[in-house]
Amino acid sequence: MALEAAGISAVLSGGAVVSIYTNNEYRSGDLDFVSLDSTQKIGDALAPLGFRRKGRMFSHPRTALFVEFPPGPLAVGDALIRAREVAEKRTPAGTIRLLTPTQCVMDRLAAYFHWNDAQSLDQAIMVAATQQISLARIDAWAKREGASEKLRKFKQALAIKKRSR
Repeated sequence: MALEAAGISAVLSGGAVVSIYTNNEYRSGDLDFVSLDSTQKIGDALAPLGFRRKGRMFSHPRTALFVEFPPGPLAVGDALIRAREVAEKRTPAGTIRLLTPTQCVMDRLAAYFHWNDAQSLDQAIMVAATQQISLARIDAWAKREGASEKLRKFKQALAIKKRSR
């Protein structure tokens, strides 16, 4: 991939990871890659492929999707994620580094916990209902985030979703 060839480390996060883990039950309109590298360096790597930069977002004339590079470090809430802790997915175009299913659920729950984002709660439930996750890890993290009550709502909704499948 162009980023790797330029020595850029980036991890896919956000709604696109939800799309992957739910087989497009949820469809994201963008790709969020968290990187510690500068937007300039990323832009230099993507320009030969036809991407055009607008701030930290990049668009390509052949797709409606846009690519965004939120600044690192990679974290869910206050919990940092180390590079070796993420998942990898092989594709015909190369290997993508992305959040694990547990990290994806935590990422979506962080938006729910801190901004009351109901859509993010729904996405967390979708992933948790279809993927192997660590509820113990999510419990410990949610407690550190001060969100035990909201986590209870997530678990209740998850149980209902699993019963309906």
